[in-house]
Amino acid sequence: MKGLMMDTPLLIPSLIGHAARCHAEVEICSLTVEGPMHRYGWGDCYARVQRLANALRSLGVEDGDRIATLAWNGYRHLELYYGVSGMGAVCHTVNPRLFADQIAYILNHAADRFIFVDLSFVALLEGLIDRLARVEGVVIMTDEAHMPKTSLPNVLCYETLLAAEADHYDWPMLDERSASALCYTSGTTGNPKGTLYSHRSTVLHALGILIGSFALSGDDVVLPVVPLFHVQSWGIPHAAPLVGAKLVFNGPHFDGETLQRLFEEEQVTVSLGVPTIWLGLLDYLRQSGKRIDSLRMLISGGAAPPLSMVEAIERDYGVPINHGWGMTETSPVAAAGINPRRLAGLAPDDRIKAKLKQGQALYGVDMKIVDDDGNRLPHDGKAAGELLVRGPWVTSGYYNDPAANADAFDAEGWFRTGDVASIEPDHHILITDRSKDLIKSGGEWISSIDLENTAMGHPDVAEAAAIAMPHPKWGERPLLVVVARDGAAPDKEGILAYLEDKIAKWWLPDDVVFTREIPHTATGKISKLKLRRIYKDYVLPTVERAP
Repeated sequence: MKGLMMDTPLLIPSLIGHAARCHAEVEICSLTVEGPMHRYGWGDCYARVQRLANALRSLGVEDGDRIATLAWNGYRHLELYYGVSGMGAVCHTVNPRLFADQIAYILNHAADRFIFVDLSFVALLEGLIDRLARVEGVVIMTDEAHMPKTSLPNVLCYETLLAAEADHYDWPMLDERSASALCYTSGTTGNPKGTLYSHRSTVLHALGILIGSFALSGDDVVLPVVPLFHVQSWGIPHAAPLVGAKLVFNGPHFDGETLQRLFEEEQVTVSLGVPTIWLGLLDYLRQSGKRIDSLRMLISGGAAPPLSMVEAIERDYGVPINHGWGMTETSPVAAAGINPRRLAGLAPDDRIKAKLKQGQALYGVDMKIVDDDGNRLPHDGKAAGELLVRGPWVTSGYYNDPAANADAFDAEGWFRTGDVASIEPDHHILITDRSKDLIKSGGEWISSIDLENTAMGHPDVAEAAAIAMPHPKWGERPLLVVVARDGAAPDKEGILAYLEDKIAKWWLPDDVVFTREIPHTATGKISKLKLRRIYKDYVLPTVERAP
């Protein structure tokens, strides 16, 4: 017997429609690329979202078409989240921090028809456009007064495009499992892989983080420093309108001074970002003597936060930090925060240390750990194994990538995260290692194998291996270990100069060391385990190359 309830689909336009009805005057504030602060309410945003949906139809955009963005956090980017997905197309947010070959691959693999680009990234796109086979046009996200001179073909102005359209749009009654957004991860070797979100998964994820550790309300003023191009800004653009929270966007500005000013001027209560951002903020607070008293919570994710940072922010500035964990493939939040009942029983030092854990599983996300043979391990906080997850906002397969899917799931359909973890009886998790040899710098992945393969293109390099080394600010940075070819004598500066125009700047190793031999396994592969043991006491020099 079925229940007698209406079957109303969970669709993304319903989120902003609710905000427009119930919280029309609540502000969305954005620092713009052009300079000034832009302000409007959820009601005005919704009207412009409908203009955008009409404009996309006028351009001939159809259901399922991919529409790319290269943009900072701001009100126009937020409008794209809703206008593109709501009219049935797929909002494909592209990380402009990736190096050119990756961006070109991503745009071609997704077969994007149009690209919406901020002024900051026009030059970047000019250097790529000849390699993009499917792109029909480019929309520059500004007004006519700030339109740049550009060599890009088929260029349109965002504000002019919207001005020609009506501010009412009849949203289609889509299947809630229809694709809504696309985000690629470069967190593995080889080509980036696309995670294709649905309307249903996005709405459920928004509800999941609201009832979890994020716990936003209509009293909150939220500043997501985490970019809109980075896994849907951890779900904040979809969660904030549900409760009528005020949103503040920092635009292209990530420095501690700007963030502290925004916190103070807009009375921000919650902010989200990677540890590198909070380390920069902490440095500024110490130097300036200023405070962040309006904040009730900072949320840190993307990499493990340093204990010293958590201690300083909580003790010196009175702002609690919540740690979250997830992946592009989990929409992204799968676990966050420590159960407050557990924290209440801990001494202050132990309470801060507990927050270094990756958090408690959110409702809707199931987790398990397995041994090398796929056998389940106990959730006793002691056993460690490969972490697998499943749930309504966990990917069921990479977009148009059967090769990647072959190894991504176990026999029961659970997603392999590539992390090694322990799970406690109450489903708090602690990531203890990674099964893949990746380097996570400032919340961004660096592929060790891609870095090695590029370095081995140097004529004087016989073999190269990249390993992650601890870094006080960025979490991890790459150390490149090199074996020279017989008779050659490469030096550090020459290796770095060779790599400089072939990889992203922040991928450049912090140091290059030379050795006579790199250890190998019995099957001929480089033994990263042995390399890490050899260089366990090595200390990187002080450089600034991370993003």
